[in-house]
Amino acid sequence: MNILIINSGSSSLKYQMIAMPSEKVICEGLIERIGQENSNFVYHPANGKEVSEIAAIKNHKEGLSKLVSYLLDVNIGVLSSTEDLKAVGHRVVHGGSTFSKTQLITPEVKQKIKELFSLAPLHNPANLLGIDVCEELFPNAKQVAVFDTAFHQTIPAIAYKYGLPKELTEEKQIRVYGFHGTSHKYVSEKANEFLGTRHTKLITLHIGNGASVSAIQNGVCVDHSMGFSPTTGLVMGTRTGDVDPSVVLHLLQNLNYSAEEVSTLLNKKSGMLGMTGYSDFRDLITHANKGNKDCKEALELYAYRVKKYIGAYTAAMNGLDAIVFTAGAGENSVDLRELICENLEYLGIELDKEENNQRPKELTLINKKDSKVKIIVIPTNEELEIAKQSYEFL
Repeated sequence: MNILIINSGSSSLKYQMIAMPSEKVICEGLIERIGQENSNFVYHPANGKEVSEIAAIKNHKEGLSKLVSYLLDVNIGVLSSTEDLKAVGHRVVHGGSTFSKTQLITPEVKQKIKELFSLAPLHNPANLLGIDVCEELFPNAKQVAVFDTAFHQTIPAIAYKYGLPKELTEEKQIRVYGFHGTSHKYVSEKANEFLGTRHTKLITLHIGNGASVSAIQNGVCVDHSMGFSPTTGLVMGTRTGDVDPSVVLHLLQNLNYSAEEVSTLLNKKSGMLGMTGYSDFRDLITHANKGNKDCKEALELYAYRVKKYIGAYTAAMNGLDAIVFTAGAGENSVDLRELICENLEYLGIELDKEENNQRPKELTLINKKDSKVKIIVIPTNEELEIAKQSYEFL
């Protein structure tokens, strides 16, 4: 069964076509910097050369349409017709309290995803758009949704409840949901395979334009940095991360912002972009190394926030066996990993700078030999995890 995996992020789209159950990758690629003039489109068939283009891609719909044209291309495509594709697995960021498992996409499921737009404004609209476009282009394929929130359903009440009135937390389901669950699940399972046991205490760091931290004990998630929406937690590419709720009230009541303007500010104009003018960690590090003080301070601030979560989750689990770095910056930024691990020796976290000075394509240890806590870089593969769950469901 050929399954096309669509993983739409806030400013990127990754995809793979995978033959299941063999897990053979037929083609893969990505679209980066969607909405910018220098968008990067990459298409790589397994039996051919990689093709890449730098050109403006206005939105996710334009990017997906471009992808489909490559999939069906007479010379370098991997499908002779749309009927060759049996299923499309979609990453959907927010499933609310409705979806805790993989779902076949129906009009009712689509409506629920739409109802959750306000809780994941950078993602659920893009996820639903991907579903709509794929339904149109691949009418005979089954569309399957895998929800980012599902892995975090094991978080206990003491961690997922807010200090709000009971009717809001229980009846209205205002609580911590957690996100990037597909990635955290994948890399934590890989880490446990490497360590040879599920009886572990892990902190997984998914660091990209969107970023989150999970505490995972004995194979299940027990806490997570993102909350009711993906806006909270770490400072991100364009999102604020944790902020005093009174800031929102101040913007509304005293600075004459509308609710829509506040949402745009918190989700699209803040974070690293708001502090420096750059949202991509590659740009931030380049300019920091050239002496840009705003970029240097923003990276130090970012690392500081990550350290706070590492300390908190180590305390919550009463120990720590390993830290896992994953996602774009987590896998590729030598500088950021060093900043995060700096001055954590008290917790038994000791980075080997020489080992860290690489961009691994597979699981790699980067801690000193006598470090009490393992530091592991594991390239995430959300697409394979989505393919597995989609295949098992179907």
